[in-house]
Amino acid sequence: YRAKLKYANFKRKKTNSNPRHGPFHQRAPSKILWRTIRGMVPHKTARGAAALDRLKCFEGIPHPFDRKKRMVIPAALKVLRLRPERKFCKLGDLSNLFGWKHKELIERLEVQRKVKSEAFHKKKVASARAKTTAVKKIKVSAEDQKVLEAAGFA
Repeated sequence: YRAKLKYANFKRKKTNSNPRHGPFHQRAPSKILWRTIRGMVPHKTARGAAALDRLKCFEGIPHPFDRKKRMVIPAALKVLRLRPERKFCKLGDLSNLFGWKHKELIERLEVQRKVKSEAFHKKKVASARAKTTAVKKIKVSAEDQKVLEAAGFA
């Protein structure tokens, strides 16, 4: 609720003479996050501008990145950062509240991505298991074993 009030207060700020002159209030979660990070970076210097150019924010996980291994930052986990009784807000819910129209679409695409990802993971695990069993079954001759040991593969 507090986040809703804070964003509503931010949305109220506009140029009196002509609101089209700014400040602009983006509705998409990626744009809200981008602007929040911009406030933490010296974006008017060349170094800060270069850092912002390297920053990429997306809703969901788009195509080239859905195949990459994802990492968890333990210091950013909600379980470790917030006490259990504290209230919290999800950026997608806040965006949806203020007029972002693509929440259902992103949720639907994420469900499809998770199904594909699970199928890919099962296939990958099965192939790894098959490889380990094949390696266990193989018998290597003594002379081949010596060659492998000399090369550092034994």
